[in-house]
Amino acid sequence: MTTDDVPDSLETAADADRPRGILTPSDRDFLLGRKTDYTEHSKKQKRNRIRRRVRNAILDFSILFEYLEERDRNTVFDPDDEDREAYTQGITDMLAFLHLGTMGYYTPFKDMLSEGVGKAEQQLAGSDYRMVNVEFNVDPVGQIDVDEVVEKLENGEFAQITDTELRAFVRLLTMSEEFSPAAAREEIKESVDEFLRNVDESAEAREAKLDELTN
Repeated sequence: MTTDDVPDSLETAADADRPRGILTPSDRDFLLGRKTDYTEHSKKQKRNRIRRRVRNAILDFSILFEYLEERDRNTVFDPDDEDREAYTQGITDMLAFLHLGTMGYYTPFKDMLSEGVGKAEQQLAGSDYRMVNVEFNVDPVGQIDVDEVVEKLENGEFAQITDTELRAFVRLLTMSEEFSPAAAREEIKESVDEFLRNVDESAEAREAKLDELTN
């Protein structure tokens, strides 16, 4: 497998010249299938080494959270503009990896997520008295009535479209052979200026009406 064979979202992560992180460049070549001249025994050893590094990386986060200076943490999460999308994808995939990996774990993922966010909030506030409620639910998207959603769109009833309908409809739209992300991007970009003008005009009209009612 070459860099050209990976999805665009993995282009930065799969860069052969990227320095080591949890994975060494050799580990990446192994997982991406760039290097295939492994015996069954060497494959087993490679997987064992990767597992050990991932486990130890998880333990390292306890030290990073408690002792890495704020300026260093801020630098880590301030990538260059050209790398920002890849970092966002990496953070998303890290959460997906943790969620998937902890299924069946003796402590539910949502409990660890809640405790983790709570600890971060306490550190941010500098006080153990900072307490927050963290809600995390995984609700499957059910079947939707496509005709009903299309009718709402045609009638401009956008507020009536539920989040479930919206997510399912967008997914179904991208599965259509007639849908082109590139064409949609250009068409939407052309409409953004007009949309923003309408938003600004509605805000000005609201303020004017509010002044009229209160004066």
